Amino acid sequence: MKLKKEKMIEMYRKMLEIRHFEEKAFELYGQNLVPGTLHLYAGQEAVAVGVCSNLRRDDYITSTHRGHGHCIAKGAQLERTMAEILGKKTGYCKGKGGSMHIADFSVGMLGATAVVGAGIPIASGAGLSIKLRGTDQVVACFFGEGASNQGTFHEGINMAAIWTLPVVFVCENNLYAMGTRQSRVMLIENVADRAVAYGIPGVSVDGNDVLAVCEAAREAIKRAREGKGPTLMECKTYRHKGHSRFDPATYRPKEEVEEWLKKDPVLRFKAKLVETEVLTEKEADKIEQDVIAAAEKATKFAMDSPYPEPEEALEEVYA
Repeated sequence: MKLKKEKMIEMYRKMLEIRHFEEKAFELYGQNLVPGTLHLYAGQEAVAVGVCSNLRRDDYITSTHRGHGHCIAKGAQLERTMAEILGKKTGYCKGKGGSMHIADFSVGMLGATAVVGAGIPIASGAGLSIKLRGTDQVVACFFGEGASNQGTFHEGINMAAIWTLPVVFVCENNLYAMGTRQSRVMLIENVADRAVAYGIPGVSVDGNDVLAVCEAAREAIKRAREGKGPTLMECKTYRHKGHSRFDPATYRPKEEVEEWLKKDPVLRFKAKLVETEVLTEKEADKIEQDVIAAAEKATKFAMDSPYPEPEEALEEVYA
């Protein structure tokens, strides 16, 4: 797959945005400024960016408790995303959603959900909406490998398959559902192998290689847009931090962590861009400095924003 230079540079920038945004969020949580808990996306940037780089603004995504990266990759503003995490009035959900429930319909972000696997039937519902309206939009549904053992996984994918819905189911397999390793709860090595049960294509790719993810997603999205139905796409990756902010992740062997850190998707892509002369080291560093400044600006915006008033808690609540 041959990508234009500008496209690859933008993908690199977006991966950096996610990485430095997460680092700032981690820092703010340590200062007791983030209500609730925090699930960081650092280490999995190649998945969100690789998939979303193939989507149009009017396409949809559904997300998870680890959803900041999906939001940013789909086009959400850093400022409003950070404000939402801090519970501020200027956030996407006016501070009512927080870290795990960000939504931005203007860019097709249908929402993150803290309930494991809950985004899968929502994605199928959005896919049915597309089919009934007769548009050529696509839904990308992100979830972890732990969600593939939920009933919603079977129900949502089976429905999408039998109705030929335009959904790409993206399993971000980071090997651990909270602290439980995949091998303890599945006898199969590849979640993508489960696609055969639904009569749809299943593909497993290196989730730390943004170009590999991009290519696989491009094929799956093209297939969905042409009315040929869903694909189950598995991206094997690794989160850099624990499951949540206070998880020390001591259940992961030190050697395993060190090996995966060598496969850091951001550093790998930077090395690839420099090696192929898409960017020089100096140009890559300049992009990173610009992104760091943008993350700082987003943090200042969020910090300076007001909290919602107590009486606003009952506003814009629907049943």
